[in-house]
Amino acid sequence: MVEATRRLFILRHGKSDWNTGQADFDRPLADRGRSGAQKVGAWMKDERLIPDQVISSPARRARETAEAVCRALGIKERAIYFDERIYGGSVAEMLTSLAEHAGNARQVLLVGHNPGLEDLVYFLTHGPLTQPDDGKLLPTAALAVLRPLNDWRSLGQGAAELLSITRPGEM
Repeated sequence: MVEATRRLFILRHGKSDWNTGQADFDRPLADRGRSGAQKVGAWMKDERLIPDQVISSPARRARETAEAVCRALGIKERAIYFDERIYGGSVAEMLTSLAEHAGNARQVLLVGHNPGLEDLVYFLTHGPLTQPDDGKLLPTAALAVLRPLNDWRSLGQGAAELLSITRPGEM
């Protein structure tokens, strides 16, 4: 039996609704954000990109994104691990969360926010990445797929290969 390839899926939350007047942490997804999250989940299912572990920021827009993706993938929402360190977290905090919660998973989905997620992609790939014309490596509901070169507890600078970044409009 061939061991499944290790993958790290880094997903920025869907578009949030700025018109609610709620605090940043409590801001929900906009209609476009809900649609984008559902689209990402369906696309991941079609591409057979099914995580063994899901780690998410507990902020409402990230939570709603993670839950929508998991529903599309047939993953029980109670299986999502919500980690406060992902909300506004540094690269070091996100790496610690992965080390603590990825366990023996081969494929992990991390749902969070910019600029932290973009910083994590740049750190793990440690290489110049082509900057899109809009200046956003990970716009809302974009999914980066990386192949870690080490186990989850040994991730460091340059310890992953960027396989793809897919934006919702490309799904």
